[in-house]
Amino acid sequence: MKKAPTELPIIQKTYDLIRWYVPHLNRLPRDHKFMLGNRLIEGLYELLDGLIVARYSTEKLARLESLNSLLDVIRYQTRLLKDFELLDLRRYEFVSRLIDDIGRSLGGWIGQQRSLQAQ
Repeated sequence: MKKAPTELPIIQKTYDLIRWYVPHLNRLPRDHKFMLGNRLIEGLYELLDGLIVARYSTEKLARLESLNSLLDVIRYQTRLLKDFELLDLRRYEFVSRLIDDIGRSLGGWIGQQRSLQAQ
């Protein structure tokens, strides 16, 4: 039996973020669900897709830097949810830790790719 390839931790972290976050976003009031909620959901799925594509890409650095910008957008949109009082402080702190953890992993991956390009 062939062993499945190991999952990159950043991909699993993003997967876990989506599993936690999307049900909360789907419960937003109607006027916020179709603007901010849907944008966040699309951004989260785009982030996961991009990380999986980057894993197999030979030109990783540009993709990863683009995903870093997307993660920053997700971070600001999450802050808007808190400021609109659509996400309580406890949940905001929890999701912010998940996003920051993904950001640290992404930053490490970007640094690794820059080092490889500098050689």
